[in-house]
Amino acid sequence: MARRRKQCLVFAAAPRVLFPFLAWLFVLDLAWQCGAASPDADAMGDLARSLSGHPSSWKSGSDPCSPAWEGVTCSGGRVTIINLVSKGISGTLPASLGKLTSLTSIQLQRNSISGPLPLIGDLSSLQFLYLDGNSFDSLPDGFFSGLSGLQKVSLDDLPLAPWNLSQDISAAVGLEELSASNASLTGTLPDFLGSLPNLNLLRLSYNQLVGSLPTSLAGSGLQQLLLNNQKSRDMLSGRIDVIGAMPELIMVWLQSNAFSGPIPDLSNLTALASFNLRDNVLTGVIPPSLATCQTLKNVTLSNNLLQGPFPQFASKSVSLDINKGNNFCNSGGGPCDPRVTALLAVAEGFGYPPLLAKSWQGDEPCGNNWLGITCDSQKSIIVLNFGSQHFSGFISPAFANFTSLRQLYLSNNNLTGPIPDSLTQLPQLQTLDVTNNDLTGKVPQFSHSVALKLDGNPNLGSDSGSSGGGPSSPGTPGSSPGTSDQSGKSKSSLGMIFGIIIAALVLVICSVALFLHYRKKKQQEKFGGVPTETPPNEPTVVSIRSNGMNANGGGLGALYTQSSAESTSAYVVDAQGMYMSIQSLKTATNNFSEDNILGRGGFGVVYKGDHSGTLVAVKKNICDIMGKKGQEEFKAEIDTLRKVRHRNLVALLGYCDDGQERLLVYEYMPAGTLGQHLFEWQSRNEPPLTWKQRLTISLDVARGIEYLHSLAQESFIHRDLKPSNILLDKDLRAKVSDFGLVKLAADNQKSMMTRLAGTFGYLAPEYATTGKVSTKVDVYAFGVILMEIITGRKVLDESLPPEESHLVTLFRRVFSHEKDKFLNVMVDQVLELDEEAHKSLTEVADLAWHCTARESYQRPDMSHAVNKLAPLVEQWRPTACVDEDDGDSTLSLTQRLERWQHDTTTTTDSFGYTFK
Repeated sequence: MARRRKQCLVFAAAPRVLFPFLAWLFVLDLAWQCGAASPDADAMGDLARSLSGHPSSWKSGSDPCSPAWEGVTCSGGRVTIINLVSKGISGTLPASLGKLTSLTSIQLQRNSISGPLPLIGDLSSLQFLYLDGNSFDSLPDGFFSGLSGLQKVSLDDLPLAPWNLSQDISAAVGLEELSASNASLTGTLPDFLGSLPNLNLLRLSYNQLVGSLPTSLAGSGLQQLLLNNQKSRDMLSGRIDVIGAMPELIMVWLQSNAFSGPIPDLSNLTALASFNLRDNVLTGVIPPSLATCQTLKNVTLSNNLLQGPFPQFASKSVSLDINKGNNFCNSGGGPCDPRVTALLAVAEGFGYPPLLAKSWQGDEPCGNNWLGITCDSQKSIIVLNFGSQHFSGFISPAFANFTSLRQLYLSNNNLTGPIPDSLTQLPQLQTLDVTNNDLTGKVPQFSHSVALKLDGNPNLGSDSGSSGGGPSSPGTPGSSPGTSDQSGKSKSSLGMIFGIIIAALVLVICSVALFLHYRKKKQQEKFGGVPTETPPNEPTVVSIRSNGMNANGGGLGALYTQSSAESTSAYVVDAQGMYMSIQSLKTATNNFSEDNILGRGGFGVVYKGDHSGTLVAVKKNICDIMGKKGQEEFKAEIDTLRKVRHRNLVALLGYCDDGQERLLVYEYMPAGTLGQHLFEWQSRNEPPLTWKQRLTISLDVARGIEYLHSLAQESFIHRDLKPSNILLDKDLRAKVSDFGLVKLAADNQKSMMTRLAGTFGYLAPEYATTGKVSTKVDVYAFGVILMEIITGRKVLDESLPPEESHLVTLFRRVFSHEKDKFLNVMVDQVLELDEEAHKSLTEVADLAWHCTARESYQRPDMSHAVNKLAPLVEQWRPTACVDEDDGDSTLSLTQRLERWQHDTTTTTDSFGYTFK
């Protein structure tokens, strides 16, 4: 009983002890929560102190997980989300940001936070990182290391120092969106992008990326691929075949890069809505799978080199931009000419090379200088010449579609695969040249009349050793191994019969040739021969007379004629004119020695020569084996220079057309080109041109072009005016050269359509975009040259920032809006300018500004340019004392006139030339 009473007393006293203890624990917990707060308090305090303009509720020392901290979300006493979107915040991010290890989302986009991004590798729970639209200046190496939980990243529009995607980000296997547009990203696209299983958006536009699309993207789940407008010099390039193997794609933006090759089959892309690849170098035919796609909303393909028929899209709601800058065979739909269709099938075997895409324009392959195409008078293709073009791919069986084909040249390329059997079906084939490729397989059995040239293909079958294809040549396709003796004897008999027939034909041909030779000799004896060789001890170059007569009494006339559609070199040569022998030019240039090279251009090499004691410049045109293009330019230059003679145009002294050799002989200009004196004077250890010299050169060029436009017997357009085509004599006086692209301007047309030619940077806008050419395209180029003369800068300089790399744009902007800064910003710093020179330079700058107006009608004529420049160069001033008397007042008027004529004649003779 006593024990039970004692237990009751203990239980009765327990509440008095337990309740104070529990209350003490509650107070401790409350004090901990109010005092010590979250373990993230210090890091958030650092963040608050580093940022300016953060919410006023952010108080250092207070609990960041209290409701008072705007934009902060916590869970379990830890900070999990920081959301400060568009709050006008500046400052920097502290290194302690990486201690907020429970963070799942950082949303700081569209503020002004700057400085370097800190390392945050301990934030393994971070899923969303939005930093776009700030001013961060660098991203440290290993920034993505440890961020294995990332799902969405946005680094758009950040002025970061150059960086590249490292392997660290590949650990984020859950990554869904990676966006770093305009963020100074460099290097190539890494292969690991294709191994991220959840990646559905890749936006890396407006960066400095180079290289090709990773093949690892094939089969990926990407839905949006945006890599457009790379700002690097080489940009993204290569083929885009991998896109056809990305079935989830909805949006493809690859515009403004350097992608090439054809558009692949897109049949697997069943949800494609936006397809933007304009401003690349894509070639080939638009695949039917793109045109028939029903989900398309917009397609932009302008400014490529696409060919074939103009596509007809199945979707009526699709927005299109495809009709500019491509080479479709027609503009209104419908199929191409069958010859064009067959040629495109041939080009497909080569991978649709850009070289062919640039040349093959329109729907008529005959008569339009299509590269490699030669036709007969019935517009049937008889020669296909694709030799020495570095083509890869294979020989297409589509060659068999050209039933009139006589000669097929594919030598000196990188072709692989077999020779198609279908080529044996060409009934008129005479020559097949596939030397120096990497062909394989057996050689098909061609007719004995086909001359086969197969050397340089070490992996071609054992029966391909012959290069001639004649019946008696061992190892020809007609005598393949394993033939029975009887068959061999039969073929031997046939060969003997064939040989006898050949010998009989040769005998007949020789007899006919002897008869014709004898008849021609009789005619020469009857009528007298026309001398074509230079008399002994006389210079080869004979003076050219505009009213000269040929041996038959006719005028000099054209140097060539095109009376025959199949003739490419039927010249009518003046016997006492400009023709020079190849041997004399080899002697003059020391057999075209490398030591004699003056320069190289797109149309040939120029050599210095000594021709019978006269220094000359010999332009050896690169033999254009691809059709008539080179021959036409050669003839155009001769024809133009035959019709124009002016002291500011380089004179043509002679020419030579000897088989494959086509040479032009000009007067020698010892001081080189204007471009060398403007841009290379330091490396050449020469003084820079003075302002007076530059003014004089400008006037010389203006006078030469004015003559071409309006003073010659016909109006010509140069089309390739640039500093390298302006030559200087020993006195640094200028002459315009290189007339291979000169176009005859019709008097009754303000402009005309022509094939685009010239040099980028000097092309007038309307010419570059529409192909319309007028005299105003030369005015534009002249304005660009004036800008280069004033600034000492090249028209395109990719070493400068993009906004300063194009001289015309920068020059016009500064001259229009910042004239007070013009002399300091734009003028060549090596120029020493006095007050008068300052004034003249401003006038020339104003002339350059008007000459480069965007609209052609806003540009002046070259005669205005001459009138503007002439007073600046040739300012006349009266002498101090003017004597009006001739010294003898007793002379009659007639006597004075005779004396004046005598004095004038003497003065004229002192010049190096006379005018007729």
